[in-house]
Amino acid sequence: MNRLALGTAQFGLPYGIANQAGQVTRQQAKAMLTLASTNGIDTLDTAIAYGDSEACLGAVGTDGFKLVTKLPALPDGCLEVSAWVRQQVAASMLRLGVSAVYGLLLHRPDQLLGPSGAALYQALQVLKDNGQVQKVGISIYSPSELRALMPQYHFDLVQAPFNLLDRRLYSTGWMQRLHDAGVEVHTRSAFLQGLLLMALGDIPAKFAPWSDLWHRWHRWLADRNVSAVQACLAFPLSFPEIDRLVVGADSPSQLAQIMNAANWQPTSDLPDFQCEDENLINPAHWTTL
Repeated sequence: MNRLALGTAQFGLPYGIANQAGQVTRQQAKAMLTLASTNGIDTLDTAIAYGDSEACLGAVGTDGFKLVTKLPALPDGCLEVSAWVRQQVAASMLRLGVSAVYGLLLHRPDQLLGPSGAALYQALQVLKDNGQVQKVGISIYSPSELRALMPQYHFDLVQAPFNLLDRRLYSTGWMQRLHDAGVEVHTRSAFLQGLLLMALGDIPAKFAPWSDLWHRWHRWLADRNVSAVQACLAFPLSFPEIDRLVVGADSPSQLAQIMNAANWQPTSDLPDFQCEDENLINPAHWTTL
C-alpha cells in the first residue's frame, strides 16, 4: 500500500511558494491521476476552496480513488446550518461527479466551538448516516486546536501539517493519541509548501532570519548526498501512526520524482531541525513577514 495521497490544490490554483508552473492543466491532471493509480496511490485530497480543483477532478474522472474534500467556513450569521452544509456538499459532489466521498473535513474547525458548533457537527453526522460521507473530521493548522475540540467531539479523520521543521503533532503527543483513539491521521506540508526544496540562493529574502537553519539543512543534504525531496518524505513516512501523507505536484514528472523519492530508505538519523516559530512553520503568517 502506498501511504502517499495526492493533494490537488494545484489542479485548481497556482499553489505553493515554489510553484513555477502555475495551475495544472486538465491533460496534466489526467496523466497525474493515471500515474498515481498505477503506483498504488488510492487517496485524493481536495477542497471546495481550491479554485476549480473539484471540477477538474470531476472532468478527468476519479474512479478507484478515495476522495477527501473540505467545507469552507460557515458564513457569519448562517441560521440554517444543516441546509448550508447539505447545499455545499451537494454542489461539491456534483462538481466531483460522485454520489459519496470518503472524507469530509472542516477547513475552519474552530467554528465547532462557536454558537453553531453543535448544529455543524450534527449536519456532518447526518451525511455520514446517509452514506454520503464515510469519515468526517477536521483540517487543522496547529495541534493546539485539538485541545478544545477533542473532549467535545469525535472525529474519524484529522489532517495536520507535519514536516522536518514543524513536529508539533508528534512533540505534543497528539499523533499518538489520535492513533490510539482510532482516528485516521493524514499529514500535509512535508515540503513546507516547497520552501524546503528550494536551492539556497532561491529562498526568498523574507526568510533570511532563519538563514542559519537553511545553511544547516543544505549542508546536511550535501554531506550525505541526499535530495531534499527524499529527506522531506522520509521524515513523516518514518512515523507508522501517519496513515496518509498528502503531497502536491505541479506536473506528472514532478509526481514521478516524488513517488520515486518516497522509496528512499535513510541509512542514518534524519536531521533534527525542529522549529517552534509560527512565523516560519505556519505559511498563513508568511504574508506578514
